Amino acid sequence: MKPFVPQLVYIEPGALEYELGKELKQKFENMGLEIRETTSHNQIRGIPGDNELQQYRNAKSTLVVGVRRTLKFDTSKPSAEYAIPLATGCMGHCHYCYLQTTLGSKPYIRTYVNLEDIFNQAQKYMDERAPEITRFEAACTSDIVGLDHLTHSLKKTIEFIGQTEYGQLRFVTKYHHVDHLLDAKHNGKTRFRFSVNSRYVIKNFEPGTSTFDERLEAAKKVANAGYPLGFIVAPIYLHDDWKEGYRELFERLSESLQGIELPDLTFELIQHRFTKPAKKVIEKRYPKTKLEMDEEKRKYKWGRYGIGKYVYQTDEAADMEQTIRGYVKEYFPNAEVSYFT
Repeated sequence: MKPFVPQLVYIEPGALEYELGKELKQKFENMGLEIRETTSHNQIRGIPGDNELQQYRNAKSTLVVGVRRTLKFDTSKPSAEYAIPLATGCMGHCHYCYLQTTLGSKPYIRTYVNLEDIFNQAQKYMDERAPEITRFEAACTSDIVGLDHLTHSLKKTIEFIGQTEYGQLRFVTKYHHVDHLLDAKHNGKTRFRFSVNSRYVIKNFEPGTSTFDERLEAAKKVANAGYPLGFIVAPIYLHDDWKEGYRELFERLSESLQGIELPDLTFELIQHRFTKPAKKVIEKRYPKTKLEMDEEKRKYKWGRYGIGKYVYQTDEAADMEQTIRGYVKEYFPNAEVSYFT
């Protein structure tokens, strides 16, 4: 698939006080994109569309260039200590995505240009925890790789973390546009992870993302560039013949990575879950989705802030975990499963 290009760009005036903001304005002008000014992303009105569904789809191709005001980083368990805020929102249309609710009313994409402020805050967190390692997750609220060919914010962050003593960076992507990141001075401190899944899940629930084969080609490039590599199998979804579907996933993964040195390969396993608010939004935005969200079939699990989620029944989840861990051991015996959740 082609790299993301926004149809519409909003720029907050404060963004032009930063070098990156000026660079992006110039870049987008040269690309001939429509650019509007907004005092704040909260003031954005008039995203085109005859109805809410069209407005939602157009918002997903709208980019806001702004300043990150809140510099207190959210926690990001179990993958990292903190989420480093480089961008918010995603150009993909994954039906199951948890951003459906966290960004429900503001599905447009935002990129932040005050990177020095963000890096200074990250350094404070590292100093507080030293000599322990502090891990930062860069893909909590966006697929940062899908945007970075335009902004290079992620590349700058990789190189910032690369020169720290106690920092590590992590992010996950469904996009293959990684070429500009291959020469970044990462110094082995950034783990590059790709989201992978069965054919059924990618075909039915991940429109607007790179194909599985494109992701595999990108993973090979990343591994050859010396990045620690990981894969997130998520969401693990109990579709018909799911065991065969996930076995095929690992077979293809193994074949693709033959002959590549993978001294520190990791897997993260996440079962499908949904919340009641997410279900409402998903059914509204993707009315023809095949995504199974029958609350009667699931187990209710309390979550943060009192918002619970529906996960698979205990025996189903145990079977799922045992099966996928078994595939990891069979096809990648030296890899580590970081967690199942």
